[in-house]
Amino acid sequence: MTSKEQQEESGTEEKLQQWKDLGEQSQRVISAFIDRQKGGDGFSVSDSKSIGNAFMKMSAKLLADPMKLAEAQQQLWKDSLLLWQNTMMRMAGQEVEPLVKPEPGDRRFKKAAWDEELTFDYIKQSYLLTSRWTQSLVSDVEGLDPGTKQKVDFYSRQFTSAMSPTNFAATNPDVMKSVHETGGQNLLDGLKNILGDMERGDGELKVSMTDMEAFTVGENVATTPGKVIFQNDLMQLIQYTPTTEEVYKRPLLIVPPWINKFYVLDLQPKNSYIKWILDQGYTLFVISWANPTEELGHKHFGDYMMEGPLAAIDAIEKATGEIEINALGFCIGGILLETTLAWMAAKGDKRIKSATLLATMLDFQEVGEVSVFVDEELVTSLEKHVGEKGYLDGKHMAQMFNMMRENDLIWSFVVNNYLLGNEPMPFDMLYWNSDSTRLPAEMLLYYLKKVYLENGLIKPGYLELNGEKIDVTKIKTPTYVLATKEDHIAPWVSCYPVTLLPCDAGILRPC
Repeated sequence: MTSKEQQEESGTEEKLQQWKDLGEQSQRVISAFIDRQKGGDGFSVSDSKSIGNAFMKMSAKLLADPMKLAEAQQQLWKDSLLLWQNTMMRMAGQEVEPLVKPEPGDRRFKKAAWDEELTFDYIKQSYLLTSRWTQSLVSDVEGLDPGTKQKVDFYSRQFTSAMSPTNFAATNPDVMKSVHETGGQNLLDGLKNILGDMERGDGELKVSMTDMEAFTVGENVATTPGKVIFQNDLMQLIQYTPTTEEVYKRPLLIVPPWINKFYVLDLQPKNSYIKWILDQGYTLFVISWANPTEELGHKHFGDYMMEGPLAAIDAIEKATGEIEINALGFCIGGILLETTLAWMAAKGDKRIKSATLLATMLDFQEVGEVSVFVDEELVTSLEKHVGEKGYLDGKHMAQMFNMMRENDLIWSFVVNNYLLGNEPMPFDMLYWNSDSTRLPAEMLLYYLKKVYLENGLIKPGYLELNGEKIDVTKIKTPTYVLATKEDHIAPWVSCYPVTLLPCDAGILRPC
């Protein structure tokens, strides 16, 4: 047998072994999927009934104006015909300006083949025309209530994003090139990656965003030296080791959100906010929230206040002898800090001498795309779900946030992992993003009903926690507020009302 024949035989045996391994893996995945269907409760933040009702309302309004629908269809036909004419002109060697281009931030079509190869350019432009026509058609429907309109717009975008030619092997030039170069090995590797993700999700597809084996908390992420000096049911309080010879007298407490892990502030030394704070000369304390199980399902929003920042202040005094502190909160941790400041104001407690709020909402009237998921229907379904489990699994929050950036956080990984057959790259931020946390039932339902849906935080005295009515207008603590234009989770329009509090609140206002 020649060496070439030996290589071919070895390659064949390797392929057969790959198919055997995939077959065995498939059987495990199918079994896990069946078990999941038997024991699953069917809960999802994307409620199919609610979505169906929204589209039924939209369809009824659309069909009530057949002339407008006919005009829209005629426009699509005209654009499609013009695109075909442009394509014929390009085939004849003429230079033609594209009829439609991707949005500047759209990275799906950045490879040169989408512009240079005639077939793929036509596919790309046909898709862009159709998807924009679809989005325009549903967004222009009149007579829908704001909630239904936003839901229809959002899920129409999910559909058009899913139907992108980049997401299918035969219409993606990168994938076809890889098929040619590898003899289809990329698709085989992609199938292996799909099965691996389904195994990791116990029968549910859990798309990998990063190499989860590449990071270990305390070893190559969250490495800034510190130690736990206090803990209770809901949190551990970390005191970090100073990096300067002298430190400010007044310690700083950071209150992060409890919907994910604290170490987003301490991913790597080069981008660690925690290390930067220490290098400025602060004695730093950070709350690391517990990941609640069913046993903590009874914990209330008020418990997070008492066992979170208030307990931390007491522990900091014991550790340092300092009664007064500065505090920083972000996202829902900032909302808790706002609430705590109002509670302390009612008590005459002035131990927090200054506050910083990052991406912290006060007015929940305009919350952006989050409102697509959180409404009365969802809360009713959620109440039953968490009432049985005692908590909400973090994967549901992750699903919601990923869908709000679907092309970057879902479909790009589908293409990379499953069509190109690549392993996801190590990325500390995406590792943190995948390290989700659970939310206890009582706290979650109170927050969604009273703070979110009823917008209780901005109404003086509407909320009552641990015997005190919450009135943020009574806060006199000097406060710095930061919100960003592109934040899709905490829109600046919902953060800005903090600056409208009475002048004696000491808010640092924009110029």
